[in-house]
Amino acid sequence: MTFTTRPELQGTFGMVATTHWLASSAGMKMLEAGGTAADAAVAAGFVLNVVEPHLNGPLGDVPILVRPAGADTPIVICGQGVAPAGATIDHYRAEGLEIIPGSGLLSTVTPGAFDAWMVMLRDHGRLPLSEVLAPAIHYAEHGHPMLAAVADSIAGLADVFREEWPTSAPVWLPGGKAPKAGELFRNPDCAAMWTRLVAEAEAAEGGREAQIEAARRAHAQGFVAEAIDTYLQDACVIDATGERRKGVLTGQDMADWAATYEAPLAVDHAGWTVWKCGAWTQGPVLLQVLQMLAGDDLAAMDPTGPEAVHLIAEALKRAFADREAYYGDPALSDVPIDTLLSADHNAAHRADITDQASLDQRPGVIEGYEALAKAFLARAVRATPEAGIGAGEPTMEHLTNQKGDTVHIDVVDRWGNMVSATPSGGWLKSNPVIPGLGVPLNTRAQMFWLDEGLPSSLMPGARPRTTLTPSMAQGADGTDYAFGTPGGDQQDQWQTIFLLRLIHNGMNLQEAIDGPLFHTAHLQASFYPRGTKAGHLLVEPAFPEATIEGLRALGHRLEVSAPWAAGRLCAVARRPDGVVKGAATPRLMQAYAVGR
Repeated sequence: MTFTTRPELQGTFGMVATTHWLASSAGMKMLEAGGTAADAAVAAGFVLNVVEPHLNGPLGDVPILVRPAGADTPIVICGQGVAPAGATIDHYRAEGLEIIPGSGLLSTVTPGAFDAWMVMLRDHGRLPLSEVLAPAIHYAEHGHPMLAAVADSIAGLADVFREEWPTSAPVWLPGGKAPKAGELFRNPDCAAMWTRLVAEAEAAEGGREAQIEAARRAHAQGFVAEAIDTYLQDACVIDATGERRKGVLTGQDMADWAATYEAPLAVDHAGWTVWKCGAWTQGPVLLQVLQMLAGDDLAAMDPTGPEAVHLIAEALKRAFADREAYYGDPALSDVPIDTLLSADHNAAHRADITDQASLDQRPGVIEGYEALAKAFLARAVRATPEAGIGAGEPTMEHLTNQKGDTVHIDVVDRWGNMVSATPSGGWLKSNPVIPGLGVPLNTRAQMFWLDEGLPSSLMPGARPRTTLTPSMAQGADGTDYAFGTPGGDQQDQWQTIFLLRLIHNGMNLQEAIDGPLFHTAHLQASFYPRGTKAGHLLVEPAFPEATIEGLRALGHRLEVSAPWAAGRLCAVARRPDGVVKGAATPRLMQAYAVGR
């Protein structure tokens, strides 16, 4: 048995695993009240908005995988908002930009998370909106003990809030001072926003579904959209470039957008089926790696040995090169997804992997799409500016000064309904707080390029190619899994390692999570300033010294992290006999699985 920090939980009633114990407990409360996995996930998601505001917020984004009990496959709910009508390349170029800043009003897309949560709650939940939002409203109104990472984030930006983003100061600096770790922290404006949404919902005629629809209208067409529209008409604030700019998002953009359903992508690997969201996420990266390694005897390799680490890292490099060359919003761009997931395309990638670390970018060759690969290679070496205020996504300590990154939720209930969701965006360092709402806008537009003709080019109505990427799988024995992690560009890297340990090494959920992790920054970063680190490979020090030295000998430009410094994986599972399981990472000492 592999060493673990805690047991893999097992039961028969339900499991909730999230990146904060209060969110996991709130989700479990919904299951105990007779709710479904959807009810639990929504409750957990809103609590995470409150207790991890440095990582996600109500005006952010969320892709969701939902698998109703008895369904053959999951379905996708797209909570990724789109570029506003005024978000054109010409406009951004006229603002003096070559890439989109990592913070500020021009980095905002239409908020998507709230509507996606409501669609899932309406169609897959049982409980009333008021009951599901009650835990989050309680913590926002009456307070919660502030995490040290949140306190550190606020303290680091206190002067920015006072001098440049004055609408943020009353929320994040109560009494004019940065709060301390462990202090009770409240966000009364956020609580009032949700309380009003519930009140307007309950005032609507009809039953539960009608009330949820009323809340959706109040958000997209009512007082929430009006508050955002009013603020953005005059606001002109500093962004990651150090310049002050106005935004282009309007209330009409919010009224024109709604969360949608779509089919997931899937591949089969070693008797398992794995599902991901579409190419508007980075999710297909994991699927491509599974295809690349389909012919390798991974079970015969030591999962902590240099051979396995090298092979997986090199496969990831090639899949991420394809991501940058070819992925984008398939609703508006021609994304060759069938070719990208095909056995032949990925076999060519596998044949390119040698016993030495690659130091250049290697997108696959796709006939008719050569210009996209050429454009990627040109911009991958283009100089990028230094990151500025609020730039990028908060990731692990070894990447920036922020500890933690995005949030994640997995739930399975007693009936077999499952949810996997990765909420993000709208964190406290992304943008100024919208007056009266207590929360800022998102920054997902930074993933667009200001070059014409790419699948990831900025264009009105397009979804940015997000890093957010929940996962589901079914094992060869019929066990169903929901899993994921925060981590920006690292999300599908850590998930790949976790999944391969389940499939090929026979580990349980907690063993696969607790094992040492690695990732590469060789890829072109999704976040401002969009740089690369050729040949980079980060490994946790729990890898054997022989592995670390072996990887150096193979040419990897190795970075050994602090202990327990990579990954925030969560997972749940349900066996065909009804036994449910749950696990969560010990890293950062926040994530917990609960269940019975």
